[in-house]
Amino acid sequence: MLLPIGDQPNPREYTPWITYSLIFANVAIYLALTLPMSLVPPNVTDPSVQAFVRELMQRVPGSTYDEVVRALASLSAYDVFCHQWGYRPATPSMLSLLSSMFLHGDWMHLLFNMWFLWIFGDNVEHRLGRAGYLACYLITGIVATLTFSLFATDSYVPLVGASGAISGVLGFYFVWFPRNHVRVFVWLLFYLDVWLVPTRIVLGFFLIIDNVLPWLLSRSSGGGGVAYGAHLGGFLSGAVIAYAIARIEEVREERQGIDAGRKAARETKDKNTGSFGVGAHAVTASHEKGYYPAAVHAYLELLPSQRKQVPAEVIADLGDWLAENDEPDAALVLYRRGLVDHPRDAATSRLMLGIGLTLLLFKDRPAAAYQYLLDVLDVLGDEDGQAADEVRDAAKKGLAEIARRHKLQRMPKQTS
Repeated sequence: MLLPIGDQPNPREYTPWITYSLIFANVAIYLALTLPMSLVPPNVTDPSVQAFVRELMQRVPGSTYDEVVRALASLSAYDVFCHQWGYRPATPSMLSLLSSMFLHGDWMHLLFNMWFLWIFGDNVEHRLGRAGYLACYLITGIVATLTFSLFATDSYVPLVGASGAISGVLGFYFVWFPRNHVRVFVWLLFYLDVWLVPTRIVLGFFLIIDNVLPWLLSRSSGGGGVAYGAHLGGFLSGAVIAYAIARIEEVREERQGIDAGRKAARETKDKNTGSFGVGAHAVTASHEKGYYPAAVHAYLELLPSQRKQVPAEVIADLGDWLAENDEPDAALVLYRRGLVDHPRDAATSRLMLGIGLTLLLFKDRPAAAYQYLLDVLDVLGDEDGQAADEVRDAAKKGLAEIARRHKLQRMPKQTS
């Protein structure tokens, strides 16, 4: 048995109220409606049950009222309730798109959905904000349900469950927290242990083994496989929205960072630096003379093709100078541009370190910083030398700070 029991790191001083509220709402609905209604037969005098009977008579030509009523003996009151409030592709409604997300087939269905929401929801809620998280939860749930409809357009069988919306949360997590880890409880005969597994391996297993393969097999064998299609639709919609949000944020932060960098360069320009130069040579020349404001200003004016002519070490120095002068947005612009232009340079680890520490110390985004600081250790590997040791030590100190701030129960193995 392989069972996820937690993830890390998690925001320590943040209460994911929306995640808790969603869990409470789903459990409350199950206890108040699903459980009691599952234990009793339909009440044939109830108007909703009578409407259900009439619909069955229309869909089954030649059936009589008494025959349909006798058939109800094999159903529960909850089955009829789901027929009304679950989402049926053949008779779609906006109300059932939402209501179906809060109904579950049985307690195991509910338990596993809420378990995954509890493990993965807090980081996504912290990243999106409460209102954004709730909106994205509902949106991905709706997309998942509509994906279900694509594979069963004429079906009257109702879809119920929060699996699609929670798959959307997993899609967000997959994109935004690639270096997080999941604690997995392992029970194989007499072997018991807790493994720390990279998030993308766990979620990739969930996506491929638990959804894609069963969906393909069920379709090839004549089954609809539509529930798996709903899970895939939710996951993919969450991943796409997460990527789009990240790109929009990067563009906005870059614009803000460029403006902040230019302003900082003008305000801190030394009177002995002379006028600002232009071109890659002006960047390196000003850097060599210690005229960092002029070097920053010249770098921010470069065309993309010119930026590659500036050494990564110089860009890292300028980013560090901006961070030290309380210009984190501008520092991030330089670090990120340097990383794009020099992905395999000796100074790549310094650029990653700069991004990680800036996100951690200035932007209060430890979960995002965690991804970059682990990348630093991976890039350095077994590299020796004073410079490599200094970068490695700084990354480890950053990870230790994240462990202090966040719920980080076990550190992943690091290359030293």
